[in-house]
Amino acid sequence: MKVHSVQTIAAAAVMGTIVAACGPSAADQANPVASHTGLAISLKTDDVIARDQARIRQHPDDWKSVDELAAAYLQKEREVGDPSYYPKVETLLKQALAHDPDDADAATSMGLLALARHEFVGALQWGNRARQLDPAGARPLGIIGDAQIELGRYAQAVQTFQTMVDRRPDLSSYARVSYARELFGDVDGAISAMKQAVEAGGPSPENSAYTRVLLANLYFNSGRLAEAEAEHRRALFDDPRYAYALAGLARVEAARGHYGPAIERYRQAVETYPLPDFVIGLGDAYAAAGDQHRAAQTYDLAAAEQQLYRANGVDLDAELALFDADHRRDLPGALAAARRAIAARPSVRSADTLAWTLYQAGDDAAALAASSQAIRLGTKDAGMYFHQGMIEARLGQASAARADLQTALRVNPYFSVLWSPVARQTLASLNLPPPLTGQGRGGGL
Repeated sequence: MKVHSVQTIAAAAVMGTIVAACGPSAADQANPVASHTGLAISLKTDDVIARDQARIRQHPDDWKSVDELAAAYLQKEREVGDPSYYPKVETLLKQALAHDPDDADAATSMGLLALARHEFVGALQWGNRARQLDPAGARPLGIIGDAQIELGRYAQAVQTFQTMVDRRPDLSSYARVSYARELFGDVDGAISAMKQAVEAGGPSPENSAYTRVLLANLYFNSGRLAEAEAEHRRALFDDPRYAYALAGLARVEAARGHYGPAIERYRQAVETYPLPDFVIGLGDAYAAAGDQHRAAQTYDLAAAEQQLYRANGVDLDAELALFDADHRRDLPGALAAARRAIAARPSVRSADTLAWTLYQAGDDAAALAASSQAIRLGTKDAGMYFHQGMIEARLGQASAARADLQTALRVNPYFSVLWSPVARQTLASLNLPPPLTGQGRGGGL
């Protein structure tokens, strides 16, 4: 089934907006859904790994099994959050490509590995190589488009996703269309495409559950808490310990001010999958609940987890900078990381991270210039508008600050347990009451 009006995406994006129509957390914003080859729908990932390992032990030159094992390791990392799988994947794929440089599956998996490590220039190169080797395939287009997004090449990315969804309208292509629409401010179109991704299903149960979480995140980012909660619970129906859904429910509980249940959900998620984002969310819930000691301990754990990812080849400059800026940890180091990030991945989200880090470091004029770049696509991201509003307020631009802080709270009154109250307080200090939004749109407070 086609995405309605999907043919308009490419042309509209070139003009600067998507008509009728993809974090952080996203879930990983750069790579909304990375379906992998070699995963039989009837088998669990561990079963695929055991099968391929046994085949390779018996026949070391079984290169098809080598490709499948590498793909299964990539999927396993998605499921358990263990970045030590990445070096294993790289070793297998290098062996496969040394045997056959024209191995399309290996080239595709190398592109997916580069995306997972946030090596977007490399991902683009591998995606283009995979496309040469598999010109009729859709998966290389996903790699190319994801890399183009993170490299700030938005018109090219939309064209790529258009071709992808025309060629193969499935979970992976619909999710990418959704993310593109979200970036260009078409939230309703993003939700529509993500619903189609959910309906399409994926090659593994985790892919389908993750897509439902992405749909929940779209609802949350629009302040629609009840709908976000419902989608997370649906994801948990099939897998009661699915970490992304547990963390998503925790974020909903924290947004409602229910910090005890939020902390418990976050702890369950972290025990299953110690993703730095989940650990940071737990720390923020402790901080919002007034437990600064446990918050500090948890932030230290998040920093250690981030270092583990970096040790396994993942570029986390943007993520480290935002974490440190949000929590005012090592601001000189955060600023250096933010500058490296904007150079390596010149996206609107990197620009937003740089803006906020510059603000926290006290360089308001440079922060405002970076923030203007961050919102240039019209992305309806409450955090982006909050950052710009805070920068403007400190520069004495009261009218602009009021408008942007109002926009942030109108888009999502619950965007951050730490910073939403600050947005309201700052608006009050600017002698304008915050807008009464979010109520009646899905079960606010």
